[in-house]
Amino acid sequence: MTQTPLQNTTAVPPVAKKVPSTREHHGDVFVDNYEWLRDKESPEVVEHLKAENAYQEAVTAHQEPLREAIFQEIKGRTLETDLSVPGRKDGWWYYTRSVEGKEYGIQCRVQAHDSGDPVADWTPPAVEPGVELPGEEVLLDGNAEAEGKPFFSVGGTAVTIDGNLYAYAVDNSGEERFTVRFKDLRSGELLPDVIENAFYGLAFSPDGARLFYTVVDDSWRPYQVKAHVLGTPVEQDEVLYQEDDVAMWLGFELSSDRRHLVLSIGCSEFSETRLLRFDDYDAGLTTVISRDEHLLYEAEPFLLEGPGGSKAETILLTHNKDAINSMVSVVNPAEFAKPLAEQDWRTVVAHSDGVRVNGAGVTATHLLVSVRQDTIERVQVIPLAGLGTPEQAAAVEPAFDEELYTAGVSGSDYEAPVVRMGYTSYFTPSRVYDFVLPTADQPQGELLLRKESPVLGGYSAADYVATREWATADDGTRVPLSVLRHVSVQQDSTAAGLVYGYGSYEVSMDPGFGVARLSLLDRGIVMVIAHIRGGGELGRHWYEDGKKLSKKNTFTDFVAATDWLAGSGWVAPGRIAAMGGSAGGLLMGAVANLAPEKYAAVVAQVPFVDALTSILDPDLPLSALEWEEWGNPITDPEAYAYMKSYTPYENIRAVAYPKIAAVTSFNDTRVLYVEPAKWVQALRETTTGSEPVVMKIEMDGGHGGASGRYVQWRERAWDYAFVADSLGATELLPGAGLK
Repeated sequence: MTQTPLQNTTAVPPVAKKVPSTREHHGDVFVDNYEWLRDKESPEVVEHLKAENAYQEAVTAHQEPLREAIFQEIKGRTLETDLSVPGRKDGWWYYTRSVEGKEYGIQCRVQAHDSGDPVADWTPPAVEPGVELPGEEVLLDGNAEAEGKPFFSVGGTAVTIDGNLYAYAVDNSGEERFTVRFKDLRSGELLPDVIENAFYGLAFSPDGARLFYTVVDDSWRPYQVKAHVLGTPVEQDEVLYQEDDVAMWLGFELSSDRRHLVLSIGCSEFSETRLLRFDDYDAGLTTVISRDEHLLYEAEPFLLEGPGGSKAETILLTHNKDAINSMVSVVNPAEFAKPLAEQDWRTVVAHSDGVRVNGAGVTATHLLVSVRQDTIERVQVIPLAGLGTPEQAAAVEPAFDEELYTAGVSGSDYEAPVVRMGYTSYFTPSRVYDFVLPTADQPQGELLLRKESPVLGGYSAADYVATREWATADDGTRVPLSVLRHVSVQQDSTAAGLVYGYGSYEVSMDPGFGVARLSLLDRGIVMVIAHIRGGGELGRHWYEDGKKLSKKNTFTDFVAATDWLAGSGWVAPGRIAAMGGSAGGLLMGAVANLAPEKYAAVVAQVPFVDALTSILDPDLPLSALEWEEWGNPITDPEAYAYMKSYTPYENIRAVAYPKIAAVTSFNDTRVLYVEPAKWVQALRETTTGSEPVVMKIEMDGGHGGASGRYVQWRERAWDYAFVADSLGATELLPGAGLK
């Protein structure tokens, strides 16, 4: 692998002392010299991390002009004073303003007015950047909230149906534990009620008397749903439900018609839904299908009109019963009292080997279904009339004209005649549509474009190309790739390339526009997004073939994607970099061990590189939840041995590693900073090459990095400058860049 001699050769990397600690499981002994770095309260550890930052700053100091150029390109293409498209909830339009020079959004609202024309009443008001609407109210100014704080993030907001009370959750540390406050929107005054250490998600009961929220346990797993009655001491908040299984995740939402609180309990392999009726609150929770049935399902209660015109309580199920790719059924609640094998479930969306059903919901008139086919996420709409009977109408799908795109429901109100949709592709900026739901007069519905996010600086989609290609893995599996490039790049095997991947938790790398990515493409870098096994792009099988004892398929698929790029004729094989974050950071560590010679540089963002150590300790944040993804190495010797054979930290070997950058945050609760801190020490100690291994640590950030938008742009510029510099692709192509 040809390397570019662009680093500061005089900088000396920090060397952590060795304090051997022994980890023993299933007869295997592993000696870890750097586990002591886990003590984040230790002044010695903090000083070491500061030394790591000083080293990376010295090694990458020459990249600062490039970082600044990329930052200015991001900034120059972004309309800094902008706003979201107002969305209606009850009697108000809600939207967010962003203002040039300010890091955070400002949440606002104006009153809605009803004319009797349903579509007109759900047409958002025309709002202009920087122009206040008559009657505009500021609900939350993130800039004022963040002033003097090292970090700022909103974890949820909620408004009562009458529009009088507003609850919001704020995190000022990056640890994803939020403080909830209440604001009386009539007076602007804060209520005395304050809830500490809440997790994501807030919802008021329909009468506005209670606020529902989740609480995490010591391992950062949401395990309680609580109800706070306004005006009462927080210490008296009712625990509606507590989930004691350390491998299960807990969440909640209101049903679409807001008649029920819906609790979702589950892991990646099975789940359980519990319902609370607001009109019979004291009756408590009822279980739809017990987790003992080992089904993966979601349940939505709603009222379905029958042939006689009367409405009956019905449960909408999205489930995997005899359907690995899931399907949709409707069920009379009385059926759940019977043994599962005797229950009558009426099919709404049948199972298909080629179509993955991701979820379903309802409005007052229609069923909304999210499906994935040929890697692409799309939306289907079916009238409720006749649902689950031979009279059920055919699905209607909003049509778009690109091959590679992402479309999804971004918001819906139960009574609304329209559904808010988001749309994007690799080179189409985010669009907001309202889809007018089909009627007898308009059986295909109607797409109404509400906004396309502006891109400044002379951007033209015609300057770029996105194609679908396929790599072939070692076992013959065809792996889909999205290949992005500037139109002027020639297929003469001289360009630079970047391969990006994730491949875990059935998460799909869907097409989406990214302003920052243009800065790489404008420098002639051909970018491959590898849709590797472990993700969800090709259905549930695709996910299951990249987890647990098949996890290595994720890594070899990524290498196959790299080989495709090296042989594509677009790039020089010696000018390829790799990038991934979180579980994709584990991927980066694995492929660096597997095929270090194929990469000139690797950027691992908040990387899960010491996965075995973490998952072996159920007291560490979220570790027990990982057993369904990777296996349980505590109880299963085979799972332990398999993980031990690929986890990056344990498999560093005496080879010449490429340039490596590990980017992390001190307060990350999902992938602790100690993992990359240990990894970079072991890499430097073992590599036979001379390329630098650096760690950049954000001392005030969380799992997503720092919180302000300008700071986030600079972080992205840092990552991309490291890649471009390592590949010798620092200059803009002729005619490319800001105009």
